[in-house]
Amino acid sequence: MGGADRIGTAVSIVLIGTLGLTGCSSSPSRLPTSAPTERVDVAATTTVPGAPEPTPTPVPTDPPTPKPTHTPTATALPTSTPTPTATTVTPSTTPTAVRPSPTATLPPTPAPSPTPAAFVPLPPAGRSFGTLEEFWAGSAEWVPEVYDVGLPVGESDTIHRGGGEFWSYLHASHQSAGVVDSCGDPAPFPGCVTLWKSYDGGHHFSLESPVCLFPCASCPCNPWRDHPGQQQYPRVFFDTDRAYMVYEFGAGTYLRTSQDGLRWSAEAHVPGTGQWLSSTRPCTEIESVGDHPNIYDETEYGDCLVGAPPGIFVEGDLLYVFVGLGRNPGHMGCYVGPKSAGAAGLRKCASNPLFGAERGYGPLDARGADANPYFEFRTISSADVVRVGERYYMAYEGVRGPSHQAVVDDQFALGFARSAGPAIDGPWETFSGNPVIMDVANNWGIGHADIVIVGPATYLYTATSQTTRGRYVLLRR
Repeated sequence: MGGADRIGTAVSIVLIGTLGLTGCSSSPSRLPTSAPTERVDVAATTTVPGAPEPTPTPVPTDPPTPKPTHTPTATALPTSTPTPTATTVTPSTTPTAVRPSPTATLPPTPAPSPTPAAFVPLPPAGRSFGTLEEFWAGSAEWVPEVYDVGLPVGESDTIHRGGGEFWSYLHASHQSAGVVDSCGDPAPFPGCVTLWKSYDGGHHFSLESPVCLFPCASCPCNPWRDHPGQQQYPRVFFDTDRAYMVYEFGAGTYLRTSQDGLRWSAEAHVPGTGQWLSSTRPCTEIESVGDHPNIYDETEYGDCLVGAPPGIFVEGDLLYVFVGLGRNPGHMGCYVGPKSAGAAGLRKCASNPLFGAERGYGPLDARGADANPYFEFRTISSADVVRVGERYYMAYEGVRGPSHQAVVDDQFALGFARSAGPAIDGPWETFSGNPVIMDVANNWGIGHADIVIVGPATYLYTATSQTTRGRYVLLRR
């Protein structure tokens, strides 16, 4: 979850809670054998027992131009999304000569663990699995299943790869997980896309190779060309013949594609995404950055915003990319185009925005449950979309923003929405019980949730506390 302003900021950019837009997660249709479904709420006011309460704050590094999208504390990092080679973006900086890294050497890649032959999801004794449709109707609830799955706090996108094997793509740095870039140098915070794996049915994940998933064009890596310090909020969708990934850099959305989920194409920028000044390029009212009661200057990096933590979904020949639109109030929007055309073929969906936050910031002194009706005021992003029956379901992050002028974003929550009808790019409706799992809180990871459907089970990977990421399961009440 969390983050209204997580708009990607360049390498080593200030990743403060107030910077991230909302994040997204993987959908069931990304699974090799089943259609996607959605993750839904765990009791709205319930917090996982025994959850620790630390709140780490990342140390910012001055970025050049782009503004960061809200990102998790220094201990959390995730996100991903593919782009087709045909739309590869030309690097803005000339690569430097290749040379061995003086600061680190690439560690050997360990041999993968064996994958169990079968994995059969089982509900707790006396309970039965619920569906997203039942969740929406109020007859199913999210229940904590695994308190800590070993993933860094923050954003990830988790996918079932068959049997007991699960993969999770997330952004991580040398600071958070000892990650180095392809040249062997420490990956700056917030970090690059990495791949974590589980062979025990998704109960525990580990990083087999602490190296950025995308190699740099030459050594040393160039922060503005290769982005090893900011490939945030990845979202991945496994289609029948290839995988698609989107992630954020400098508030803009980037796409990559892969045939195996391991080796990815060069990145391509989704046209029209980023943060900019309306004096250089006009934007619509929905895309504009408004005023926030506790932020001195919301337009420092521009008064127009399309991007932040993205989401992705593929159906038939069409590719859908979900993005945050504007701030104060925030909205959820989408792009659509032929998947064969990649990023260059994407155009705004017919019903932009799909939904928005129009209730304002609410009473200035509202906190916790009292702030729930206003949880998505500042930004809406991090979409994770799945299809169940005739409708599409989405888990997304809402960020209310700072609770006081002296702090960064400290009010995050997880929301759910679904298409009003069978059209994914038509109007959407938000869940009446939003936010789910917990009330508005200073939890940078809660809004970034991954919905994974395996047979009869619907799982949700998201924060269980401020320092842990765990798994919830949808059970009938």
